[in-house]
Amino acid sequence: MSYRALFGWLSPWVFIPSLLVAPVFQILLFVYIGRSAQLESDEFYVIGNAIQYAAIPCLFAMTHLIAGERFQQTLGYILITPAKRLPLFLGRALPVVANGFFVAAFALVVGGTIVGMEVPAGAWAPIALVTAVSAFSCTGLGFVNAGLGLVVRETAVLSNIIFGLLLVFTGANVPIDDLPGWMQAVSEVIPFTHGIEAVRQLVDGVPLADVWGLIGTEALIGVVYGAAGYALIRAMEVVGRRHATLDRA
Repeated sequence: MSYRALFGWLSPWVFIPSLLVAPVFQILLFVYIGRSAQLESDEFYVIGNAIQYAAIPCLFAMTHLIAGERFQQTLGYILITPAKRLPLFLGRALPVVANGFFVAAFALVVGGTIVGMEVPAGAWAPIALVTAVSAFSCTGLGFVNAGLGLVVRETAVLSNIIFGLLLVFTGANVPIDDLPGWMQAVSEVIPFTHGIEAVRQLVDGVPLADVWGLIGTEALIGVVYGAAGYALIRAMEVVGRRHATLDRA
């Protein structure tokens, strides 16, 4: 109930169109653009957009679970307690990872079914693993966004900007090799890039053993962003105590 309230939806009829219907339409949009321009295969766009759409719950939910409490003026009561911060904030991240995994998995299955994407039966379990790691990785980025939410007035616009950047830089719709050199360098250090590539290889029949490097890199990116976000939250907690920023809308 706490997660539902902080996430901002109290009815599944809000959750369904925003996190289940929307990613399917995003997939179809880019699939038909790709077909019209005779670019990449349907599989390319289904996988890229399905995995990347986990950014919506992972960014917005993770940010709102922390910054939203500041807006509701309940965060201060938590921060004055002697509770250990690491389990406090990591515990809030777990349902976000699960939600991001569910959204991406649903989009992948439904979007793939609509366009007729064929997936080897033995690839589904490894794909589920990569999807979960990708959701974890983006939740780490959500931690960074949440830290900023302790000092800025509004975070939804920033979350939308980050979502758009992930749509471009992760190779979801444009092959990484076709991007300029500086964009390729950025893509290597952000969530989803390695996860999307791993899923594409698994769908093409590559065994799990051959994509462990991509999975490990994706997980490491999540750990780094999560650690940076946690450090930022602790730093902003100090700033909040010193300048009373938590109490300013």
